[in-house]
Amino acid sequence: MADQRLEGIVLAAGKGTRMKSDLPKGLHRVLGVPMVELAARNLMAAGVERPTIVVGHGGDLVIQTLGDRFQYAWQREQLGTGHAAMSAESVLGGHQGPVLVVPGDAPLIDPEFLKRLAQIQRETGAACAMATCVMDDPYGYGRILKDEAGRPMGIVEEKDASPEQKKLKEVCVSVYCFHAPTLFRLLKTLRNDNAQGEYYLTDMVGAIYRDGGTTVCVPVDDVEMLMGVNDRWQLAQAAKVLRTRLLRRHALAGVTILDPDSTHITLDVEIGADTVIHPNSVIEGETKIGAGCSIGPNTILRNALVRDRASVLASVVCDSEVGEGSRVGPFAHLRGGTVLGSEVRVGNYVEMKNVEFGARSSAAHLTYLGDATVGERVNIGAGTITCNYDGFAKHRTTIGEGAFVGSNSTLIAPVSIGPGAVVGAGSVIRHDVPADALGIARAEQSVREGWAARRRAQRGGNQQ
Repeated sequence: MADQRLEGIVLAAGKGTRMKSDLPKGLHRVLGVPMVELAARNLMAAGVERPTIVVGHGGDLVIQTLGDRFQYAWQREQLGTGHAAMSAESVLGGHQGPVLVVPGDAPLIDPEFLKRLAQIQRETGAACAMATCVMDDPYGYGRILKDEAGRPMGIVEEKDASPEQKKLKEVCVSVYCFHAPTLFRLLKTLRNDNAQGEYYLTDMVGAIYRDGGTTVCVPVDDVEMLMGVNDRWQLAQAAKVLRTRLLRRHALAGVTILDPDSTHITLDVEIGADTVIHPNSVIEGETKIGAGCSIGPNTILRNALVRDRASVLASVVCDSEVGEGSRVGPFAHLRGGTVLGSEVRVGNYVEMKNVEFGARSSAAHLTYLGDATVGERVNIGAGTITCNYDGFAKHRTTIGEGAFVGSNSTLIAPVSIGPGAVVGAGSVIRHDVPADALGIARAEQSVREGWAARRRAQRGGNQQ
């Protein structure tokens, strides 16, 4: 029985000169994901278990960035797309079934179309099923040449086309599904006698025709998905298209997005139903937002976990967790692994770094907590800070359940405030405060009757 397992190749060895960047072209990101990874993900969604990525310029960085989810083949010299596909034989040379081939700079290709392309190749037994498109202005694309019977017999690139050939409207869009043994056998027959001096993958159509094989044209209905990225402006345009698709998908799943034009959400974000995303919200990385939440306006979430019914208003939450029903903001900053329990209040101008903050606790204003463990039902007064760094090392502060820390208190770590304890406002606490005790460390208030009047008299009149 023929091998029907589907394999896939991403051609991503090029330098991408027009990007004007030291970063390999394929690592430029669209909605938080490298372009080459998006191409590989599309192959996986089409049924390829572990795509093969052909790397060249900056290949070590590409492999380091993407990791072992994919297979890699090296194109040591950039000698064209045909040569790049030939490089994949080192990984897929033994494969006897279909293999999809896609460019690494086309992140919008629909996986459903790739499935259809592979299905047509299998059903027809063609050596190649090739995506094609009829364009009013086909400038820059390879024109498809056909024989009198209408069978594809070759493709001529723009730079090599005659004036008559340039009038052809049907073009190749560089997306294929080949019979793998035929692909790798005929790639060895390609020549580089063209304007670029390169081995073109498009020349496979002619090689198949001369070999007595068949290429099937599969029209593309959605021209938008063919968008390639060659410079920074095209990168932005591709991101815009993908963002619209993504926001629509969230909206149809029950998420309210009040202003899609000012909302930036990257691809791996998860959002529950009945959550409202307000304008000017940036939600990135592996952020997960529960159901019934309110996010924004003017909020940044990066690798955050926001549980059900929580709200984050005009704040920044990075690598941190907001508990169920908790309220954050405005103007709060949670970072460095901070975890808020349920029904917590973190308010105006509060920063937390590496803090465990217990359920129903509150830090409502003007507070810095760093490297702290705070129990449940704790009140942190305005202006409280933990002094967690001594210039050499970080130290931890522990505040027990039900404790009350008065306003403008300074807790010098390492220090512990026991359950139910009270810290008097304005205190500088250097030593542990036992459970249910009062800790207070401030100068006694002194009142000097008439002092202000005498001072004014000495200075000859009223104070200005």
